[in-house]
Amino acid sequence: MAMNSQIGESRSIENSITAVILDLDGTLLNTEQATKSVLVEVLAKYGKVVDHDKEEKKLGMIHKDAAAAIVKDYDLPLSPQSYSQLIYPMYHEKWKKSKPLPGANRLLKHLRKHEVPFALASNSSRENVDMKISHHAGWRESFSVILGSNQVKMGKPAPDLFLESASRMGVDATHCLVIEDSVVGVQAAKAAGMKVVAIPSLPKAANQYSSADCLLHSLLDFQPEIWGLPPFEDCVDDSAFPIESIYLKGLFSNGLLYQSEDSKPSALPDQVSGLFFGWVKTNNGEIFKAVTNFRWNHGCCGSKRKIHVCIVDEIDAKVCDQQVQLMMVGYIRGFSVQEDLTAQVEVPEERKSAARVYLDLPMFSTRRDDPLFLQASWEDLYV
Repeated sequence: MAMNSQIGESRSIENSITAVILDLDGTLLNTEQATKSVLVEVLAKYGKVVDHDKEEKKLGMIHKDAAAAIVKDYDLPLSPQSYSQLIYPMYHEKWKKSKPLPGANRLLKHLRKHEVPFALASNSSRENVDMKISHHAGWRESFSVILGSNQVKMGKPAPDLFLESASRMGVDATHCLVIEDSVVGVQAAKAAGMKVVAIPSLPKAANQYSSADCLLHSLLDFQPEIWGLPPFEDCVDDSAFPIESIYLKGLFSNGLLYQSEDSKPSALPDQVSGLFFGWVKTNNGEIFKAVTNFRWNHGCCGSKRKIHVCIVDEIDAKVCDQQVQLMMVGYIRGFSVQEDLTAQVEVPEERKSAARVYLDLPMFSTRRDDPLFLQASWEDLYV
């Protein structure tokens, strides 16, 4: 299944969707990037380093199983219980800084506005789920049901969490749509007899999600109407809409943005992929309209994000080889490229022209005066 694929509109949905069930970590919240430094710090104490292949296989596991696997994989002189006691205070501090993933707030507000029941079903314990969402205003009150893995007999990949969520919402399982980021979550949803949209936390692992009904880059690509749910109402046209601002900084050279080494891990989630538009500010304070194409190259040596920046304003001088700041305020859905290409991808002229028009609309133009963008130091962008 190719990334960024939606079920075609001509394909009928056997059972209409009347409720949505969402995963938390890696689907709504960027907790996994925020906390990945914890394992690095703990292993360093014992003279060990992270094996990324092993960690990818733990994605979506309940904590008890993941802790046991870590102790075994790295031959740590700790029991799984001792390991948990060591890391949880560190996790608690990181969770406070976890940010919603692109499109998360937009989707929650939309479902709430249209009174579509939606549940939160996480492999984290209920106590940890409550702690994570407590830092995000209105989240706790929004969900019809909130469940952690310790509230059912078995966590994912067993279907218990999803079946219990449907039961508590009073909805038949076949009328539920699940949105997940992990393979075990997709397995659990299918075992529950539900439709499932997969948004992989690890872009290079997209080929492992073949059982999902739909595979997307991010929540920004989700189209509720395909599932019989009310469509989003914030679209400028069929493809573009406003997003919560994404701030970046780095060296702009030959059309590419090279992120500064001091950029924090949580600043740009792995789920950011596709075509965005906003402004670029040069080191002398000039501001230009820009389109940014984020994509992944997957090779034998790992995955690497490419950030192509195209200034769409008419300018006299060439902007190159200087530090710049970016603020992306809109997204253009439906623009996709082959992810294994290493050559720079040229943004179509019609997209550039559209971005120029979008950025003159009041819903976007007023955001150009964002103090964080205009006046911030580099460090302020990542507070």
